Amino acid sequence: MGRPTTKTDLVNASAANYDKLNTLISGLTEQELVTPFDFSGDAKKKEAHWKRDKNLKDVLVHLYEWHQLLLDWVQANLSGEDRPFIPKPYNWKTYGDMNMEFWKKHQNTSLDDAKKMLQKSHSEVMKLAETFSNEELFSKGVYPWVGGSALGSYFVSVTASHYDWAIKKLKAHRKSLTDSGRYAGTS
Repeated sequence: MGRPTTKTDLVNASAANYDKLNTLISGLTEQELVTPFDFSGDAKKKEAHWKRDKNLKDVLVHLYEWHQLLLDWVQANLSGEDRPFIPKPYNWKTYGDMNMEFWKKHQNTSLDDAKKMLQKSHSEVMKLAETFSNEELFSKGVYPWVGGSALGSYFVSVTASHYDWAIKKLKAHRKSLTDSGRYAGTS
């Protein structure tokens, strides 16, 4: 399935990828959960997030914080407060620094709490998406505060696309353990 361009596709893709993510998480072994992420041996993994996230909790709180960005942004702008998606002092060029602040903020958050936070925020984002019509979500220019994009593209980015990112990262972690022999009993 390509990137969603309708409300129905958004809801379905978000639900499907969220379910895939949770299925993958529920299948992680204790060793996969306790072994820190290490992608340093893969030269293709150059983006900052490959070094930033050290475990499942880091991935989940990242998803949660991006849900919060969307929820806060939409609510503020619908209430008449002109607010950018990326909060000051950050912008689209410096959002990596913002992501690092999210990471620091949650170093004392437990995995169990991260799971609960993500479940709650996912539900809130999906409920918010349901309040908009297909046109409001996927027609450009409906909301001036969205800029040149459609509001739905932000929903897709923080749900279906971001869940896909998390799935790929968790699969890469699992593969790195197997490839490196970091699994107990492997050489």
